[in-house]
Amino acid sequence: MRRILLVCTGNTCRSPMAEAMLKELAGQRGIPLEVRSAGLSAIDGTPISPNAAQTLTNRNLPLPGGSTALTDEAVEWADLILTMTVGHKRTIIGRYPHVSDKVYTLKEFAAGGEPGAAEDLAEAQRIYADWQVKLALGETLPEADRERLAELERKLPDLDIADPFGGPLEVYERSADEIWDALGKTIRRLETD
Repeated sequence: MRRILLVCTGNTCRSPMAEAMLKELAGQRGIPLEVRSAGLSAIDGTPISPNAAQTLTNRNLPLPGGSTALTDEAVEWADLILTMTVGHKRTIIGRYPHVSDKVYTLKEFAAGGEPGAAEDLAEAQRIYADWQVKLALGETLPEADRERLAELERKLPDLDIADPFGGPLEVYERSADEIWDALGKTIRRLETD
């Protein structure tokens, strides 16, 4: 059984909504998954935000329990860690470099099942990594690489799920729609992996 950990900042909005949705989608498709969520800056036991709870209720989905802070145990438990933003992904990889091969943004993992998307993402990440090394050495990125990176950035989707924290219910609903869409693609990818 595959174990998936969904991560955001406080584990009161995006990742608990994603947890409830992924459990629902996996159940509908008969895919055996264990799903948890956690937050990089969560305080254990904080309840899900009222608008996140209402958004899940509007979709007839069960409400997850209180928030959970990201722990070493959770990182080791997971076969796959899906973050809500690139910043979350970077933080996890910074703290736990040995798990970098199982950490993706939710949208990045979802897009990896689309033709050509995985290759474009990998190429962009390679150029970014080269650029970081060159910056550390006081060098500049060659013009051809800068142009290619700009081209890839125009092609690639935004890899962040919008943060609804503190917004009205409509903002939570839009965030939930974004999560649902990415999770639908994720489930299809998990069915074929």
